[in-house]
Amino acid sequence: MIFDIIKKRRSIFPVQYNEEPIAKADIEKVLEAANWAPNHKKTEPWRFKVIQGEAKTRLGLFLSGKYEEVDPRPKTMKIKNLQENPKRAGAIIAICMQRDPKESLPEWEEVAAVAMAVQNMWLLCTEMGIGSYWSSPGLIKYMDEFFHLNEGEKCLGFLYMGNFDGDVPDAERRPIASKTEWIKE
Repeated sequence: MIFDIIKKRRSIFPVQYNEEPIAKADIEKVLEAANWAPNHKKTEPWRFKVIQGEAKTRLGLFLSGKYEEVDPRPKTMKIKNLQENPKRAGAIIAICMQRDPKESLPEWEEVAAVAMAVQNMWLLCTEMGIGSYWSSPGLIKYMDEFFHLNEGEKCLGFLYMGNFDGDVPDAERRPIASKTEWIKE
């Protein structure tokens, strides 16, 4: 049931991934799930760039190098994680948004549509037993230096994907009643 999958969805981080590759057909299915997200005025603003193989190493080197360039006091452990996390992933999907050139709707609606596309991807990964994690580091504002981005396109983060061993950890939420106001009159 979809409700069970929603409740089971978790961030599974690159350090938890094993070496087992992710099949191209599985990645394509995850991307197809994204394509069915709701979006206002049918702008379909989501764009994706799938990073695998040696490109993962290049991404890690770019991110760590850019971090060292822009942070006046870079931390050694963060540099190492920026280099290693991409290599641990079975695939990384850069999550991008193509702004409607006519600006026929507010930008936040297109960002929301992309977020819904990512939620579709994340839920399908959960159903398929693929670990995933949406990372949106401050360095994404520099991704036009790594990717070819079209005019009006920007990177909103990365969906790290990987097979993993072990169980999905339990999670807790405060009761929805504490976050809901019922207005009847």
